[in-house]
Amino acid sequence: MEGTALTPIRLSLGPLQYFWPRQRMQEFYADAAGWPVDVVYLGETVCSKRREFRLRDWLALADELTRCGREVVLSTMSLLAAESEVGSLRRVIENGRFQVEANDWSAVQLCRQRGLPFVGGPTLNVYNHRTLRLLMEDGMRRWVPGVEHGRESLAGLLAATAAEAGNVPELEVIAWGRLPLAWSARCFTARAFDTGKDECGFRCLDHPDGLPLATREGEALFVLNGIQVQGQGISDLAPEIPELRALGAGLLRLYPQAQGMDEIVRRFRAALSEPGAVARLGAVNGYWRGGPGRTAA
Repeated sequence: MEGTALTPIRLSLGPLQYFWPRQRMQEFYADAAGWPVDVVYLGETVCSKRREFRLRDWLALADELTRCGREVVLSTMSLLAAESEVGSLRRVIENGRFQVEANDWSAVQLCRQRGLPFVGGPTLNVYNHRTLRLLMEDGMRRWVPGVEHGRESLAGLLAATAAEAGNVPELEVIAWGRLPLAWSARCFTARAFDTGKDECGFRCLDHPDGLPLATREGEALFVLNGIQVQGQGISDLAPEIPELRALGAGLLRLYPQAQGMDEIVRRFRAALSEPGAVARLGAVNGYWRGGPGRTAA
Protein backbone atom coordinates (compact mmCIF):
# COMPACT_ATOMS: atom_id res chain seq x y z
CA MET A 1 0.00 0.00 0.00
CA GLU A 2 1.18 3.52 -0.70
CA GLY A 3 3.18 5.05 2.11
CA THR A 4 4.25 1.73 3.66
CA ALA A 5 7.73 0.21 3.67
CA LEU A 6 8.39 -1.34 0.29
CA THR A 7 9.82 -4.83 -0.20
CA PRO A 8 11.67 -5.99 -3.31
CA ILE A 9 9.40 -7.09 -6.15
CA ARG A 10 9.72 -10.71 -7.24
CA LEU A 11 8.71 -12.37 -10.50
CA SER A 12 6.31 -15.28 -10.84
CA LEU A 13 5.58 -17.55 -13.77
CA GLY A 14 1.81 -18.01 -13.77
CA PRO A 15 0.06 -21.31 -14.47
CA LEU A 16 0.04 -22.41 -18.09
CA GLN A 17 -3.33 -21.37 -19.53
CA TYR A 18 -3.04 -23.29 -22.80
CA PHE A 19 -2.94 -26.98 -23.74
CA TRP A 20 0.45 -28.15 -24.99
CA PRO A 21 1.75 -31.64 -25.78
CA ARG A 22 3.56 -33.35 -22.92
CA GLN A 23 7.02 -33.04 -24.46
CA ARG A 24 6.55 -29.34 -25.10
CA MET A 25 5.52 -28.81 -21.49
CA GLN A 26 8.54 -30.74 -20.25
CA GLU A 27 10.87 -28.68 -22.41
CA PHE A 28 9.23 -25.41 -21.36
CA TYR A 29 9.63 -26.03 -17.64
CA ALA A 30 13.13 -27.42 -18.09
CA ASP A 31 14.02 -24.07 -19.66
CA ALA A 32 12.08 -22.16 -17.00
CA ALA A 33 14.27 -23.70 -14.31
CA GLY A 34 17.07 -21.50 -15.63
CA TRP A 35 15.08 -18.26 -15.92
CA PRO A 36 15.31 -15.51 -13.28
CA VAL A 37 11.86 -16.10 -11.79
CA ASP A 38 11.24 -16.54 -8.08
CA VAL A 39 7.87 -18.33 -7.99
CA VAL A 40 6.41 -20.89 -10.41
CA TYR A 41 2.72 -21.84 -10.49
CA LEU A 42 1.96 -25.34 -11.76
CA GLY A 43 -1.27 -27.10 -12.63
CA GLU A 44 -4.30 -27.08 -14.90
CA THR A 45 -6.67 -24.16 -14.33
CA VAL A 46 -8.90 -24.26 -17.44
CA CYS A 47 -10.10 -27.73 -18.50
CA SER A 48 -10.01 -31.06 -16.65
CA LYS A 49 -9.76 -32.94 -19.97
CA ARG A 50 -6.23 -31.62 -20.39
CA ARG A 51 -4.29 -34.54 -18.92
CA GLU A 52 -0.88 -34.47 -20.55
CA PHE A 53 0.33 -33.94 -16.98
CA ARG A 54 -1.41 -35.59 -14.05
CA LEU A 55 -0.96 -34.66 -10.39
CA ARG A 56 2.00 -36.99 -9.93
CA ASP A 57 3.72 -35.30 -12.89
CA TRP A 58 3.07 -31.82 -11.51
CA LEU A 59 4.43 -32.90 -8.11
CA ALA A 60 7.57 -34.37 -9.67
CA LEU A 61 8.09 -31.14 -11.61
CA ALA A 62 7.45 -29.13 -8.43
CA ASP A 63 10.14 -31.11 -6.62
CA GLU A 64 12.62 -30.45 -9.44
CA LEU A 65 11.90 -26.71 -9.52
CA THR A 66 12.19 -26.55 -5.73
CA ARG A 67 15.65 -28.10 -5.97
CA CYS A 68 16.47 -25.32 -8.43
CA GLY A 69 15.60 -22.75 -5.78
CA ARG A 70 12.11 -21.81 -6.93
CA GLU A 71 9.05 -21.40 -4.76
CA VAL A 72 6.32 -23.61 -6.23
CA VAL A 73 2.55 -23.16 -5.90
CA LEU A 74 -0.03 -25.64 -7.22
CA SER A 75 -2.90 -23.90 -9.03
CA THR A 76 -6.45 -25.26 -8.98
CA MET A 77 -9.22 -25.22 -11.56
CA SER A 78 -11.14 -21.98 -12.08
CA LEU A 79 -14.51 -23.59 -12.85
CA LEU A 80 -15.66 -26.91 -11.39
CA ALA A 81 -18.45 -28.69 -13.28
CA ALA A 82 -18.34 -32.32 -12.11
CA GLU A 83 -17.90 -34.34 -8.92
CA SER A 84 -14.74 -35.90 -10.38
CA GLU A 85 -13.23 -32.41 -10.58
CA VAL A 86 -14.00 -31.85 -6.89
CA GLY A 87 -12.15 -35.08 -6.13
CA SER A 88 -9.14 -33.91 -8.13
CA LEU A 89 -9.28 -30.58 -6.30
CA ARG A 90 -9.12 -32.37 -2.93
CA ARG A 91 -6.05 -34.31 -4.01
CA VAL A 92 -4.27 -31.12 -5.04
CA ILE A 93 -5.07 -29.38 -1.76
CA GLU A 94 -4.05 -32.42 0.27
CA ASN A 95 -0.71 -32.83 -1.53
CA GLY A 96 1.05 -32.19 1.78
CA ARG A 97 4.09 -30.43 0.32
CA PHE A 98 3.21 -27.34 -1.67
CA GLN A 99 1.02 -24.28 -1.13
CA VAL A 100 -2.09 -24.00 -3.29
CA GLU A 101 -3.56 -21.20 -5.40
CA ALA A 102 -7.33 -21.30 -4.84
CA ASN A 103 -9.11 -20.24 -8.04
CA ASP A 104 -12.57 -21.35 -6.96
CA TRP A 105 -14.50 -20.87 -3.71
CA SER A 106 -14.63 -24.64 -3.24
CA ALA A 107 -10.84 -24.56 -2.99
CA VAL A 108 -11.04 -21.75 -0.44
CA GLN A 109 -13.46 -23.77 1.67
CA LEU A 110 -11.30 -26.90 1.59
CA CYS A 111 -8.18 -24.94 2.53
CA ARG A 112 -10.03 -23.25 5.38
CA GLN A 113 -11.38 -26.55 6.71
CA ARG A 114 -7.86 -27.99 6.77
CA GLY A 115 -6.21 -24.89 8.20
CA LEU A 116 -3.98 -24.50 5.15
CA PRO A 117 -2.61 -21.12 4.02
CA PHE A 118 -3.29 -20.39 0.35
CA VAL A 119 -2.91 -17.93 -2.50
CA GLY A 120 -6.16 -16.27 -3.60
CA GLY A 121 -6.33 -16.53 -7.40
CA PRO A 122 -7.67 -13.91 -9.84
CA THR A 123 -10.95 -15.76 -10.44
CA LEU A 124 -12.26 -15.37 -6.88
CA ASN A 125 -13.85 -12.04 -7.90
CA VAL A 126 -12.87 -9.91 -4.91
CA TYR A 127 -14.21 -6.36 -5.20
CA ASN A 128 -14.41 -5.03 -1.64
CA HIS A 129 -12.28 -4.93 1.49
CA ARG A 130 -14.67 -7.01 3.58
CA THR A 131 -14.35 -9.95 1.20
CA LEU A 132 -10.58 -9.52 1.23
CA ARG A 133 -10.55 -9.48 5.04
CA LEU A 134 -12.69 -12.63 5.23
CA LEU A 135 -10.32 -14.42 2.85
CA MET A 136 -7.38 -13.40 5.02
CA GLU A 137 -9.20 -14.85 8.05
CA ASP A 138 -9.69 -18.07 6.07
CA GLY A 139 -5.94 -18.33 5.50
CA MET A 140 -5.17 -16.32 2.37
CA ARG A 141 -1.60 -15.05 2.53
CA ARG A 142 -1.21 -13.77 -1.04
CA TRP A 143 -3.79 -12.25 -3.38
CA VAL A 144 -3.85 -12.05 -7.18
CA PRO A 145 -6.49 -9.44 -8.11
CA GLY A 146 -8.81 -9.98 -11.06
CA VAL A 147 -7.71 -8.51 -14.35
CA GLU A 148 -10.13 -5.57 -14.25
CA HIS A 149 -8.66 -4.10 -11.06
CA GLY A 150 -6.62 -1.00 -11.82
CA ARG A 151 -4.16 1.11 -9.87
CA GLU A 152 -6.76 3.34 -8.21
CA SER A 153 -9.20 0.59 -7.30
CA LEU A 154 -6.42 -1.51 -5.78
CA ALA A 155 -5.03 1.40 -3.79
CA GLY A 156 -8.45 2.12 -2.30
CA LEU A 157 -9.25 -1.52 -1.57
CA LEU A 158 -5.89 -2.15 0.13
CA ALA A 159 -6.14 1.04 2.18
CA ALA A 160 -9.61 0.08 3.43
CA THR A 161 -8.45 -3.46 4.24
CA ALA A 162 -5.44 -2.21 6.18
CA ALA A 163 -7.60 0.22 8.15
CA GLU A 164 -10.06 -2.53 9.12
CA ALA A 165 -7.84 -5.59 9.44
CA GLY A 166 -4.50 -4.00 10.34
CA ASN A 167 -2.62 -5.62 7.47
CA VAL A 168 -2.97 -6.72 3.87
CA PRO A 169 -2.01 -9.90 1.99
CA GLU A 170 1.01 -10.00 -0.26
CA LEU A 171 -0.05 -8.48 -3.58
CA GLU A 172 0.66 -10.27 -6.87
CA VAL A 173 -0.35 -8.37 -10.01
CA ILE A 174 -0.78 -9.88 -13.48
CA ALA A 175 1.86 -7.99 -15.45
CA TRP A 176 2.21 -9.90 -18.72
CA GLY A 177 0.06 -12.06 -20.96
CA ARG A 178 -3.39 -12.35 -22.45
CA LEU A 179 -5.92 -11.59 -19.77
CA PRO A 180 -8.45 -14.30 -18.87
CA LEU A 181 -11.88 -12.65 -19.10
CA ALA A 182 -14.55 -15.34 -18.80
CA TRP A 183 -15.27 -19.05 -18.38
CA SER A 184 -18.22 -21.18 -19.45
CA ALA A 185 -19.45 -24.75 -19.01
CA ARG A 186 -19.35 -24.91 -22.82
CA CYS A 187 -16.12 -25.25 -24.76
CA PHE A 188 -15.70 -22.31 -27.11
CA THR A 189 -12.90 -23.98 -29.09
CA ALA A 190 -14.96 -27.10 -29.73
CA ARG A 191 -17.93 -24.98 -30.76
CA ALA A 192 -15.76 -23.07 -33.24
CA PHE A 193 -15.17 -26.39 -35.02
CA ASP A 194 -18.82 -27.45 -34.72
CA THR A 195 -18.12 -30.29 -32.29
CA GLY A 196 -19.41 -31.01 -28.81
CA LYS A 197 -17.35 -30.52 -25.69
CA ASP A 198 -17.14 -34.26 -25.04
CA GLU A 199 -16.07 -34.93 -28.65
CA CYS A 200 -13.63 -32.03 -28.95
CA GLY A 201 -10.72 -34.17 -30.17
CA PHE A 202 -8.45 -31.97 -28.04
CA ARG A 203 -8.54 -29.19 -30.64
CA CYS A 204 -6.76 -26.91 -28.14
CA LEU A 205 -3.53 -28.79 -28.87
CA ASP A 206 -3.53 -27.20 -32.33
CA HIS A 207 -3.58 -23.69 -30.87
CA PRO A 208 -0.67 -23.24 -28.42
CA ASP A 209 -1.57 -19.59 -27.79
CA GLY A 210 -5.34 -19.96 -28.19
CA LEU A 211 -7.67 -19.55 -31.18
CA PRO A 212 -8.07 -15.92 -32.36
CA LEU A 213 -11.61 -14.63 -32.75
CA ALA A 214 -12.40 -11.57 -34.89
CA THR A 215 -15.51 -9.47 -35.40
CA ARG A 216 -17.53 -9.72 -38.62
CA GLU A 217 -15.51 -6.75 -39.85
CA GLY A 218 -12.26 -8.65 -39.32
CA GLU A 219 -11.07 -6.80 -36.21
CA ALA A 220 -9.19 -9.00 -33.72
CA LEU A 221 -11.24 -9.14 -30.53
CA PHE A 222 -10.85 -12.26 -28.34
CA VAL A 223 -8.84 -15.46 -28.06
CA LEU A 224 -10.68 -18.73 -27.42
CA ASN A 225 -8.95 -21.16 -25.09
CA GLY A 226 -11.26 -24.09 -24.44
CA ILE A 227 -13.89 -22.96 -21.93
CA GLN A 228 -11.96 -19.73 -21.36
CA VAL A 229 -12.17 -16.46 -23.27
CA GLN A 230 -9.14 -14.17 -23.24
CA GLY A 231 -8.56 -10.66 -24.46
CA GLN A 232 -6.80 -10.56 -27.80
CA GLY A 233 -4.13 -8.06 -26.77
CA ILE A 234 -1.15 -8.71 -24.52
CA SER A 235 -1.19 -6.87 -21.20
CA ASP A 236 2.24 -5.43 -20.35
CA LEU A 237 2.83 -3.57 -17.09
CA ALA A 238 6.63 -3.47 -17.29
CA PRO A 239 6.59 0.32 -17.92
CA GLU A 240 4.34 0.70 -14.85
CA ILE A 241 6.82 -0.85 -12.41
CA PRO A 242 7.36 2.42 -10.48
CA GLU A 243 3.58 2.61 -9.88
CA LEU A 244 3.43 -1.08 -8.95
CA ARG A 245 6.28 -0.57 -6.49
CA ALA A 246 4.55 2.43 -4.92
CA LEU A 247 1.35 0.39 -4.60
CA GLY A 248 3.24 -2.27 -2.64
CA ALA A 249 3.15 -5.11 -5.19
CA GLY A 250 5.32 -7.98 -4.02
CA LEU A 251 5.06 -10.15 -7.12
CA LEU A 252 4.54 -9.60 -10.85
CA ARG A 253 2.84 -12.51 -12.64
CA LEU A 254 3.95 -13.38 -16.16
CA TYR A 255 1.63 -15.79 -17.99
CA PRO A 256 3.43 -18.36 -20.20
CA GLN A 257 3.28 -18.06 -23.98
CA ALA A 258 4.47 -20.44 -26.68
CA GLN A 259 7.41 -18.41 -27.99
CA GLY A 260 9.91 -15.97 -26.52
CA MET A 261 9.01 -16.42 -22.86
CA ASP A 262 12.63 -16.36 -21.76
CA GLU A 263 13.05 -12.92 -23.34
CA ILE A 264 9.93 -11.64 -21.57
CA VAL A 265 11.19 -12.84 -18.20
CA ARG A 266 14.60 -11.24 -18.69
CA ARG A 267 12.97 -8.00 -19.85
CA PHE A 268 10.97 -7.80 -16.63
CA ARG A 269 14.00 -8.69 -14.54
CA ALA A 270 15.92 -5.84 -16.18
CA ALA A 271 12.94 -3.52 -15.73
CA LEU A 272 12.99 -4.14 -11.97
CA SER A 273 16.54 -2.79 -11.92
CA GLU A 274 16.09 0.04 -14.44
CA PRO A 275 12.35 0.70 -14.90
CA GLY A 276 12.94 3.88 -16.87
CA ALA A 277 14.78 1.95 -19.57
CA VAL A 278 11.78 -0.23 -20.51
CA ALA A 279 10.12 0.73 -23.76
CA ARG A 280 6.39 0.30 -24.32
CA LEU A 281 5.64 -2.56 -26.69
CA GLY A 282 2.22 -1.27 -27.68
CA ALA A 283 0.47 -3.79 -25.46
CA VAL A 284 -2.85 -3.09 -23.76
CA ASN A 285 -3.03 -1.81 -20.18
CA GLY A 286 -6.38 -0.06 -20.13
CA TYR A 287 -7.64 -1.77 -16.98
CA TRP A 288 -4.62 -0.53 -15.05
CA ARG A 289 -5.63 3.04 -15.93
CA GLY A 290 -9.26 2.50 -15.05
CA GLY A 291 -10.44 2.39 -18.65
CA PRO A 292 -11.48 -0.24 -21.21
CA GLY A 293 -9.13 -3.20 -21.10
CA ARG A 294 -8.37 -3.12 -24.83
CA THR A 295 -6.86 0.34 -24.77
CA ALA A 296 -3.16 1.16 -24.56
CA ALA A 297 -2.07 4.11 -22.46
